[in-house]
Amino acid sequence: MDKCVMTLPVLLLFLGLVVMSQSCLEPASAYRFTGAVCRLTYPAAVVLNEKTTKVIQAAFQHAKYPSISNEKSILFVGKVKYGLANLEIHNLSIGRSEFELIAGEGIEIAISNVSAVFKGTIQYGYGSWLVNVGHSVDFEIDSHIDLGINPKLYCGKGKVAADTSDCYLTFHKLDLLLQGDREPGWLKRLFTNFITFTVKLVIKSQICKEINNVANILADFIQERAEQFLSDGDISMDIGVTSAPVITSNYIESYHKGLAKYNNMTAVINESVFDPSQLTDDRMLYFWISDEVFNPLITAAHQDRCFVLNISGLELTVGVYQTSGSHEMVVVVTASYAKKKLILIATTSQ
Repeated sequence: MDKCVMTLPVLLLFLGLVVMSQSCLEPASAYRFTGAVCRLTYPAAVVLNEKTTKVIQAAFQHAKYPSISNEKSILFVGKVKYGLANLEIHNLSIGRSEFELIAGEGIEIAISNVSAVFKGTIQYGYGSWLVNVGHSVDFEIDSHIDLGINPKLYCGKGKVAADTSDCYLTFHKLDLLLQGDREPGWLKRLFTNFITFTVKLVIKSQICKEINNVANILADFIQERAEQFLSDGDISMDIGVTSAPVITSNYIESYHKGLAKYNNMTAVINESVFDPSQLTDDRMLYFWISDEVFNPLITAAHQDRCFVLNISGLELTVGVYQTSGSHEMVVVVTASYAKKKLILIATTSQ
């Protein structure tokens, strides 16, 4: 899976693996520049979706909730000033995650029955009081939330990036409790509602922002790991994509350059013959590799002497005639992928 990347939560692992250095092409135009294709089908996405709740849990826990302050005019009381600080999340639990692949659009992700308690401190004052010299009380917010995300995939900085701005939270419960008092006094009741509204906005903006951060951090991480996996010494592979992923109701498909790089030289692929009909939906994961990927890769390996193996006489126990003194056998391997030939040349020296 290191070479195939998805988006958030369901598909967070499919995001990290995007076009020639200038810009992304439409898929049909990008095929001839595509060296490798990764197709992840719906059954595989179902398996990945089992990890969705852990991703959402991390987003909630790592979100930074800023301190906020505001004021409200209340009849017969005057201005009530308040500030919320040290907002932290406790007792987080997440129910289930569901997703759907929307052909030509993106992914719909629904996280239901998120339960959490937010704790912090409220400073407030009213009349002629200033907030920083007024009252200070601890508070708890008991919440039940449903979360919906509709990430869109686009090309950015050599990879697929996720736009999760279409993110919404539905609060089925959001109860503000001051100092654990479930029956607050009249003043507390007056501004409990507008404080709760402010907290809703903060939670929504920070959670959705953190989900976007997590998606793109994982995308970068997975692409970097895939590039490291495909690198050996001075030989590396450019796995940037040639087009934004294609999403159908049955699979997500990404198109990668697959360009071998060696000694500041980069291979060129412009006659690839990929067509989506070459892959099916029968299995969870498919990789299609163009012949144009292998030729420059094998050439680079040959120039890097990856096919040269030195074997000392002491390591040979069969097939080498032993005479006095030491022997050394040099095995030179010459490979031609185009001609489907592998030639071994063995020489001995005394």
